[in-house]
Amino acid sequence: MHIRFHAAIAELPAAEWDALRADANPFVSHAFLDALERSGCIRPDWGWQAHHVGLYEDGRLRAAAPLYLKGNSHGEFVFDWSWASAWQRAGGEYYPKLLNGVPYSPVPGPRLLAGNHVRTPSLQRELVEAMRREAERLGLSSVHANFLQPAELAAFDDDVPDQGWLARSDVQFHWHNHGYRHFPDFLAALNHKKRKNILHERRQVAASGLAIEWRSGDTLDDDEWQRVHALYEATFDMKGNHAALTAAFFRRLGTLGSTAQLALARDGAAIVAMALFVQSSNVLYGRYWGASVDVPGLHFELCYYRGIEHAIAHQLDRFEPGAQGEHKLARGFLPVRTHSRHYLVNPDFRAAVAKALASEAEAVDAYAAGLRSHSPYAAHGQVER
Repeated sequence: MHIRFHAAIAELPAAEWDALRADANPFVSHAFLDALERSGCIRPDWGWQAHHVGLYEDGRLRAAAPLYLKGNSHGEFVFDWSWASAWQRAGGEYYPKLLNGVPYSPVPGPRLLAGNHVRTPSLQRELVEAMRREAERLGLSSVHANFLQPAELAAFDDDVPDQGWLARSDVQFHWHNHGYRHFPDFLAALNHKKRKNILHERRQVAASGLAIEWRSGDTLDDDEWQRVHALYEATFDMKGNHAALTAAFFRRLGTLGSTAQLALARDGAAIVAMALFVQSSNVLYGRYWGASVDVPGLHFELCYYRGIEHAIAHQLDRFEPGAQGEHKLARGFLPVRTHSRHYLVNPDFRAAVAKALASEAEAVDAYAAGLRSHSPYAAHGQVER
């Protein structure tokens, strides 16, 4: 087995890379990652440098992982700022570090791409070991694997307890399709209070006079994409954050067939609000929102209710609207656990972080249990998956 690290996704064969995905998750597709790199979203001065790993056998790609040298912790959504601060106060250099993940995308999915066959577990372990050895070879502080699939977690298990990868978990809110025929069918599954609140929010938007439409990204023209990006950028600016995705990236999304989906609100011909989604064959992923008008209920209408309607109409299995947000619980999204793994090269530093993570895990477990006791559904059978 020959291991190579690549400074661009374009160096890896697209068809072979995509064939290694355990499912059709669009965020780890070669085209999506290539769009990020070619459109100026992956830049060393923004803390991102591609360092993808490929495992080759007889000249053919057998396993791979999206990997980045990170000069900061922006755009990861598994927050380790306190670790960086502690290590730097102790005289160490936390950055750069290695990240196995997808830039700017807190979306659970495949991270260790090794197909789906009898050799998959051993190939995934090879990838994990390759990342750890590379961190030690380069003198880096750490390796991080974010938003892993449950089936990948075993690849990070170590033979020597307390000397390997540290486990971390968090909570997101996902909607699952229980065979609903239409939106009213979904509403009927909720308890009376939640159903009443949703109907009230939707009536507010209907009374605003805005026209709401659902569009596939490949049907937008350049001017529409430019407006969508402007709304996205304005939202980040308003919150004092950096809008890392470029207008060129948004336009490239529009060339990837039906990967991009949008809910648009128009005042006359002008797009005044948008919600951008990414779709696979069976899952809808909510990504970004922006608006130039202040209309009660509009955010929930575009970002949640239109997405649920689309998922029902296209018989999608679930809808993942993005990271965080307890307000999603009242709108039919139930808590699910996300998983990450972390390798800190220095054993003393690793032990200190492990102690902190044990306390954090207790808090997250209690939080998740509390959320489950507040299900918005009338039937107790509606539970997280």
